[in-house]
Amino acid sequence: MATSNMMIPDLGGAENVEVIEICVAIGDVVSEGDSIIVVETDKASMEIPASNAGTIKNIVLKEGDTCSQGDVMVEMEAADVLGEASVVSGAVLTPEVEAQAEIKAEVEPVDGGMSNVVVESLVETSERFALVPDLGGALDVEVIEVSVKVGDELAEGDSLVVLETDKASMEIPVAFAGSVLEIKVAEGDKVNVGDAIAVLTSKTEALVEPSEVVLPVAVEPEVLVVPVVQAKQAVAAAPALAQTQASVVPDVVAVVANSAAHAGPAVRMLARELGVDLAQVASTGPRDRVLKEDIQAFVKQKLQQPAAPSMQGQGIAQPPEIDFSQFGAIDRVKMSKIKRITAQNMTRSWLNVPHVTQFDHADITELEVFRKGLKAEAEQRGTKVTPLPFMLKACAMALLEYPQFNVSLDNDGEHIIEKHYVNIGVAVDTPSGLMVPVIRDVDKKSIWQLSEEVIAMGAKAKAKKLLPADMQGGCFTISSLGSIGGTAFTPIVNTPEVAILGVSKAEMQPRWNGAEFEPRLMMPLSLSYDHRAVNGADAARFTQYLGKLLGDIRHLVM
Repeated sequence: MATSNMMIPDLGGAENVEVIEICVAIGDVVSEGDSIIVVETDKASMEIPASNAGTIKNIVLKEGDTCSQGDVMVEMEAADVLGEASVVSGAVLTPEVEAQAEIKAEVEPVDGGMSNVVVESLVETSERFALVPDLGGALDVEVIEVSVKVGDELAEGDSLVVLETDKASMEIPVAFAGSVLEIKVAEGDKVNVGDAIAVLTSKTEALVEPSEVVLPVAVEPEVLVVPVVQAKQAVAAAPALAQTQASVVPDVVAVVANSAAHAGPAVRMLARELGVDLAQVASTGPRDRVLKEDIQAFVKQKLQQPAAPSMQGQGIAQPPEIDFSQFGAIDRVKMSKIKRITAQNMTRSWLNVPHVTQFDHADITELEVFRKGLKAEAEQRGTKVTPLPFMLKACAMALLEYPQFNVSLDNDGEHIIEKHYVNIGVAVDTPSGLMVPVIRDVDKKSIWQLSEEVIAMGAKAKAKKLLPADMQGGCFTISSLGSIGGTAFTPIVNTPEVAILGVSKAEMQPRWNGAEFEPRLMMPLSLSYDHRAVNGADAARFTQYLGKLLGDIRHLVM
């Protein structure tokens, strides 16, 4: 059996971490996920799990040592996943074995009354796992659609499933061609990076080195079928095993002050989001560790408890439930997850943020003349220039001019987070719901670069290809209804941002130039802002500055 080194995985950037406990001894047989050592940083202790099964042959580290990512923990002898294949006289091979692989052999008499079997070739059906790829950091992502069924023949890139996060839905393609043998997930399941989606099969043929097998004389010369199912399973599992080893991360264990609850960072974050006291949650994990399932069970139990008869002044009462079917025919259609999350976020923002909206107009007559003059050059570049890149550039300059708009309020209620980057979200209307991809470093990009990125992000949103990372880190949002119509509206602030710009359809209006009225193309602006961070005078200056930039685009290069 092969001996290999098991390394320290990524510790979240921590270096020279102290080893405080060795959880195994030489000779121990460990399974994948079993704890090998426990290390401690200045903030938490972590159990480092085994990335694969095997037997401990040597322990390199000891208590008190310091280690970093890539250091050797132990030397292991890998578990024998192939098993021993033997040929038994008179053995009857099952059709299942024959379906997995066939080894063709010629039998020739040899001296001593024995026979010599020479293996010529191996015709096999390989099985491979289709795994969940990197989801941009999203965890427990819901499967909303399974796009294949058992028996389907897939080409590389065909869609397997559709996943939906809090902010976007995405199709997961298959990375190789094959036939669907088994589907590992169902609609409603939660998946993470490295989870198996399906098992696919494809026929391959490989040459096998000649070997000798001694058989009794009584065996008649014939074509033998040697069972190699175990070897096949090991070959099929190899890609999944490699993925598992690459994705193993240490399980952080921390103890809450005045509490015996043990939980990892992801579990603690979930508990904070749901307002759950870990000390009240019954733990079912190893070493009394609280798991996500424990928190979910705790919340479910609380939700099933009867509601208090009186709200006692807390929160807002729900509208009365109405049976609409008494008025006529109805359909009860379930909202998509994106629409549900959007509704929740908008409600939370509206209830928590004191909204004020500043209305104004920008004269974009000259901007439109210039933009339309770029049509030929845009076609040569293979792109299209809309008013939106100019608005992005103008908003970026306004955020630099008035940095009080490029902030977020700290949850402690006593601090403001000032941002030294300019990332702007653009609201995109899709069949699945409203999505807000973020254009990064807008202040550092040209109009041409912004045009290409806006088109690419819009197409990505409508094709359900946006990742969670594509919609994070925004400082400000633009919601444009200019292509639809309207004169003004009140957009809701996209917290934790403190302002959002609504843009309505531009119309020709008469404007007094000091001597006469002349027709000018005026674009309505609606700036909603969080009055806790921004005051009215600043909002008025902000929209006036936007009007100046859009009215004379030469200011965009100043």
